[in-house]
Amino acid sequence: MTSKVRACQEIIRVVRILTDQGLIRSSDGNISVRWKPNRFLITPSGVYKKEMRPQDLLVIDETGRVLAGQPGLSPSSEVLMHLEAYRLRPDIQAVIHAHPPYATAITIAEIPFPMDIIPEALIALGSVPIAPYATPGTKDLALSVGPFLPESDSILLSHHGSLNVGRTLTEALVALERVEHTARTFFLSKEMGAVHPIPPEKIPELVEIGRRFRSGSKH
Repeated sequence: MTSKVRACQEIIRVVRILTDQGLIRSSDGNISVRWKPNRFLITPSGVYKKEMRPQDLLVIDETGRVLAGQPGLSPSSEVLMHLEAYRLRPDIQAVIHAHPPYATAITIAEIPFPMDIIPEALIALGSVPIAPYATPGTKDLALSVGPFLPESDSILLSHHGSLNVGRTLTEALVALERVEHTARTFFLSKEMGAVHPIPPEKIPELVEIGRRFRSGSKH
């Protein structure tokens, strides 16, 4: 665990990166970190991300109750999804919900995420499932990611962006960037005429490399 000041500064740093890369827009998207046991810092609802300040962040408990923060601000509308991720994954310390355009487009087109086009993505990400559509801000959305969280750190939300988790905010951010880079590369390949996946006989080797890589990175 880190100090509240440092944790808030880190969230704002990542918010800036996400907005600069176009992974979130306007007041969309949300970030949280596990600050202490059963205490979380989370971005507020309705605040323009490029103008967000450390003092705008809220402290909530495991039920979503606000314990500290600026008067008049409320937690992100996706607070239930964040808390569900922390409940199911005691190992994670950070959650990012973003709206990466290419990755989101894949869910709208109902195309499975292309794990078999970039070796580094297959190794680092393992799998990127797509959760079924659920209304944003509802318990149904939080429950929709539950079946995938035990095995995946990166989940696409049908018509609604992505959920990335990690032991640090940077880890979750890197996973999100890999997801969007892979999705964008896929669409560029289609525009050039064809998508030629990695040879199928090479996939098991990459899966095994990825298994060792991800296992080692968690120790």
